[in-house]
Amino acid sequence: MVFNVLSRIGKREPSVSRVWVLTGLSFSASTVAQLMAAVAAAAAPRGSSSKTESYVDTKRRDDVRQANILAARAVADAVRTSLGPKGMDKMIASANGEVIITNDGATILNKMEVLQPAAKMLVDLSRSQDAAAGDGTTTVVVLAGSLLRCSLSLLSAGVHPTAVSDALHRLALRTVDILHGMAIPLELSDRDALIKSAATSLNSKVVSQYSSLLAPLAVDAVLFVVDPAHPDLVDLRDVKIVKKLGGTVDDTELVKGLVFDKKVSHSAGGPTRVENAKIAVIQFQISPPKTDIEQSIVVSDYTQMDRILREERNYILGMVKKIKATGCNVLLIQKSILRDAVTDLSLHYLAKAKILVIKDVERDEIEFVTKTLNCLPIANIEHFREEKLGFANCVEEVSVGDGKIVKITGIKDMGRTTTVLVRGSNQLVLDEAERSLHDALCVVRCLVNKRFLIAGGGAPEIEMSRQLGAWAKELQGMESYCIKEFAEALEVIPYTLAENAGLNPIAIVTELRNRHAQGEINTGINVRKGQITNILEENVVQPLLVSTSAITLATECVRMILKIDDIITVR
Repeated sequence: MVFNVLSRIGKREPSVSRVWVLTGLSFSASTVAQLMAAVAAAAAPRGSSSKTESYVDTKRRDDVRQANILAARAVADAVRTSLGPKGMDKMIASANGEVIITNDGATILNKMEVLQPAAKMLVDLSRSQDAAAGDGTTTVVVLAGSLLRCSLSLLSAGVHPTAVSDALHRLALRTVDILHGMAIPLELSDRDALIKSAATSLNSKVVSQYSSLLAPLAVDAVLFVVDPAHPDLVDLRDVKIVKKLGGTVDDTELVKGLVFDKKVSHSAGGPTRVENAKIAVIQFQISPPKTDIEQSIVVSDYTQMDRILREERNYILGMVKKIKATGCNVLLIQKSILRDAVTDLSLHYLAKAKILVIKDVERDEIEFVTKTLNCLPIANIEHFREEKLGFANCVEEVSVGDGKIVKITGIKDMGRTTTVLVRGSNQLVLDEAERSLHDALCVVRCLVNKRFLIAGGGAPEIEMSRQLGAWAKELQGMESYCIKEFAEALEVIPYTLAENAGLNPIAIVTELRNRHAQGEINTGINVRKGQITNILEENVVQPLLVSTSAITLATECVRMILKIDDIITVR
């Protein structure tokens, strides 16, 4: 009855009289007035009152956030299968026909053409991990993808992005403390522990079968360049990697000296081996001078032509005599783009003077060369003096594979640098060996910077997940709920390790949780045996810095993606 009356009042029909009678029910005028007031109040717009909430459409923001998270997760899923020692390799084919085979996360993501802005953030994330720790580039991206998956489920449940972001920040601080609690102190004198850590890094690479050779080599290279004045700093630019095709990775060697991937310039019959060498690094050209501006000189008289040639000969001969007067017998000549660094005539005179010539030394190598030889680069023939020379026992040209290299050994007062000569049967293996060696060098550098080791094989992630789950029970409100979700997200690393090794991931992770709950904090997945063992006894260890850097960078990246609620394109 009331609905009928209300509908008629709402329409304000002209037939309304002072008293209404409908199917036997009567309403007085005062009742009708009250009903009309109630309808008017209900029909009034909600925003007119300051106390009532107004409806805001957040659909677009949610869609943008969801699109960002899904794009970033797609990138994480692309590299997930390459995690761990049993991970798959990726073949990257570029438009120009170049092919790369690798399972290094940073290399894969760098070569991928990622267009979505949020997905590009994951590429930058792996690059940051590569710069900070050098290893763990796949781990950091997989971790970020798992955290984003949990973030999406929390946002779908109605949790505000800021609450999720704040919970992530607290989680990052807590996980770093947990990792420090698990860490084992290390001394640089403990060479075996350093080799174990480098070998763990190499075991997940394509060249893993050569880890017993490359790991000690990486450790020796880094320890050689550590400066006693700054014992916790290592500059990897002091370790030069020279690649030479031919042979196998077994032929890779550490050279305490210099190696140039080029032949000696002996077209005029100059020496190819010099003992008790006095070496000069020159940045000028031993060739006839040219005019500064482009112009041509027309010579019509033969006597004038002879005079020009004679002047050129005298000019070059004068330079060679000045060089020989200092006792110099090895010349390293910087590559020149303006004119020829040496001519056939100058090579002839240098060969007569028994001076060994190595030309076309790259400009960016000059700093490394001068630091190694402990000499000064010479920019002008007038400044050519004996005190600017470097000294070495032997400079010789050596045949390697189908080419030749120049080795300088026994350098007097050698700077803290070293060279690694990497060999490989083909270009793909050679490139991957270089990338793997770089990761091993970075791992040893991490241990020099922060002298703590931590177990590998998914042990730290399971332990973090267990302790965070217990901590979530002590917290209250939304934060507790978020941290409980994120604690489970960290289990993606052991889950993926087991999955890539062909094991049953659910059974493995459940057993790991059980063992860690019993206090076995160093228990992890032994993918070689396909079972759960004490990872420290299996020598699977990694630097603490790799794990702390991965978790800190991953949470930072996820927090940034969560805070984005709109994408604005600017022309």
